[in-house]
This record gives sequence, C-alpha cells and structure tokens, in this order.
Amino acid sequence: MKSIRKFAYAAVLTLSALNFAPRLASAQDEAGTFTLPQQVHWQNTWVPAGDYRFTLQPVGPSEMLTLRKLSGTPASFILLVNDTDVADSSKAASLVINTRFGERYVSAMNLPQFELTLHFAPPANPGKEVAEMQTAAVSAR
Repeated sequence: MKSIRKFAYAAVLTLSALNFAPRLASAQDEAGTFTLPQQVHWQNTWVPAGDYRFTLQPVGPSEMLTLRKLSGTPASFILLVNDTDVADSSKAASLVINTRFGERYVSAMNLPQFELTLHFAPPANPGKEVAEMQTAAVSAR
C-alpha cells in the first residue's frame, strides 16, 4: 500500500513539474530587420546608424525588444517596451523617429504583420516639445 502511495505521489509531482515548465517550442518570437539612417536615442541609450535585426519576446506582462547590429561595429541592445497597441494593418511596418531637445529618438515601432505597435519612452531631458517626425521602414519575417 505504501508503494502505491509513493508511486501516485511521484506521478502527481512529475506531472505538476511538467505542467509548470516553460514551453519554449510552443511560441515563436517575432523578428525582422530594419535600417537606421542615423544615430538615434532609443529610451536611455544611443543606437548608432546601421542595419539591425530585431526579435520581440514576451517577458511577463510586457515585451522585450532585442536589437543586433548587422553592419559595421557589432552592437546589441535590449529594450523593454513601455506599452503596446494593436497595429493598423493598412500601414506599413515602420519606426517612428521624433526630434526632441535637438536629438532624434524612437517613439514607436509599427509592426502590422504581428498586429502590434510598440511604444517607447522619450529620452529624459527637459526642454522643448516634439518638433519633427520621421519614419524608417521595417521588414519582418
């Protein structure tokens, strides 16, 4: 009788552990490429001009964007996404680059192919408001 209880306990414990294990193969990260025509401020870091590959991964209640520079001097960046919206599927994938305090910064990344628009915090500097807005093309796989 004790051996049956031990077996049942071991089976329940094993099934519970498997149920809580991460399912790495069940979800694919969104990914793509883009080109930054010039250096920009992206949240609290400077990202130099060049070709980049990005991956977007869910991390708890938010998303994590990883950038890897494909051209020139190697560089990698990890950015937490402040907020997400449902992307307008009629618009092309793009980066929204604004100018504030005389510096260019990324405020959003539109990814209609993934049905997402990612929003990023502006650089923390006092001064004038947004003066100019540009977009850069983004492609995804």
